[in-house]
Amino acid sequence: MLNRRTPGVLLGVALLVFGAIAPLVAQQNVSRAAAAPVAGPDTTALAREATGWLIDLIRINTTNPPGNEWVAAKYVAGILEKEGINAELLEAAPGRSGVVARLRSAAMPDPSRALLLVAHLDVVGVDKSKWTMDPFGGLEKDGYIYGRGAVDDKGMLAANLAVFVALKRANAHLNRDVIFLATTDEEHGGEASVKALIAKYWNKFAAGFAINEGGNVIVKNGKVQYVAVQVIEKVAVNVAVVARGPSGHASVPVKDNAVVHLATAVAKIGAYSAPAHPTTIVRRYFEELSKIEDDEIGKWMRALDTADRGDHAQRVISEANPMWNSMLRDSISPTMLTAGVRPNVIPAEARAMLNIRLLPGDTVDALIAELTKLVNDPQIKFEVQPDAGFPAPPSALDSEFYKAIARASAGQFPGAPVLPSLSTWATDSSQLRMHNVQAYGLVPFPLTDEDLKRMHGEDERIPVASFAQGVQFLYRIVSEFAVTK
Repeated sequence: MLNRRTPGVLLGVALLVFGAIAPLVAQQNVSRAAAAPVAGPDTTALAREATGWLIDLIRINTTNPPGNEWVAAKYVAGILEKEGINAELLEAAPGRSGVVARLRSAAMPDPSRALLLVAHLDVVGVDKSKWTMDPFGGLEKDGYIYGRGAVDDKGMLAANLAVFVALKRANAHLNRDVIFLATTDEEHGGEASVKALIAKYWNKFAAGFAINEGGNVIVKNGKVQYVAVQVIEKVAVNVAVVARGPSGHASVPVKDNAVVHLATAVAKIGAYSAPAHPTTIVRRYFEELSKIEDDEIGKWMRALDTADRGDHAQRVISEANPMWNSMLRDSISPTMLTAGVRPNVIPAEARAMLNIRLLPGDTVDALIAELTKLVNDPQIKFEVQPDAGFPAPPSALDSEFYKAIARASAGQFPGAPVLPSLSTWATDSSQLRMHNVQAYGLVPFPLTDEDLKRMHGEDERIPVASFAQGVQFLYRIVSEFAVTK
């Protein structure tokens, strides 16, 4: 376990120059590629310090609901204040506060040029019985840090904090304001979400560019294969499937049992696959990915838009990877079932919840119309739930910030291409894009499929070496874009 109370190494006013950085020792399936020289602080010491912050943040339980982000916000604000950075708590609701801080450039303030570093304080819930260790213990074991939020999204939060602190310690000559923002209620997207923060405090963090969660550094066979930068995301909508029928004593079965009708409907929906229709960004993603995939799958990625082989290409790609399948079409996942009050009572109503992710431009009404025909049962109704997401415009692929991310990536992971991607999950970036922010999603840590699958699942973890490399990568990106050379 690291000694998290040892103060970090103070960095001088002038930027230090590190020479060629030796490869980080791989923990498991972490890229061994050495980073190219870059001007800036020694991120090895910085990452050690930030590892302690991450462990502390994991130990602050911000499960949403209820969130209780105020406690974590105070912790983050305390670190910033110790560095001489003014931090302000942004109350979204009682007990739910975000954090904002700003490093100013010497130039006249211009919100359209400012860079926003975004991460959220809340985490999803856990079933402790399914974990092999305390999900809020922040345990470091066998080269990993375990705990809810290790990747989503307290790892990003700690990395943003580390980069922000490093810029302040180095007295970096900024060419634009850099703003730190920790948000609330991201996992639920309710009344305390970034939408509320924007409505109340937009003038405190208005920016032209942002980096947030959403994309990934993908590791395969121990090497970084590619860097996926999220420029657009699917739209989340929850829909209830409601079956109604006569109630009565369970000793007298009825033909129109609501539970049976619901079960039949959910089985049909679970087997349904919406038609594939890849967006422009998804086509670009597969076009670039085909260059580094094996010959067989790459062939079908290149055939995605062909008239004679496109349908077969979609099937091959969908079967090869569940994530690719979701990127190609609207997706539907039954997630919750509710029925009955007693074992011996036939309920009058049974409900299931569907979590739907729409491709940008598609509508939930059109999908429900298809599901209604599929189920073909007058006892089944569909109810769209409140707090649905909404389609936001994509961030540009030719912006100066996207180009800076690509340059930083080339230095950090030589030979690994940068791919624009559509994320199948929702992030705070959609709200930012609606306010003319060029927001890009990129969790900067090299992670394997195994590590990514643990997000929102059991034994969420992040490799210590990946975290350190992610801090270095994120510093490269911010320095490339916001620091005058």
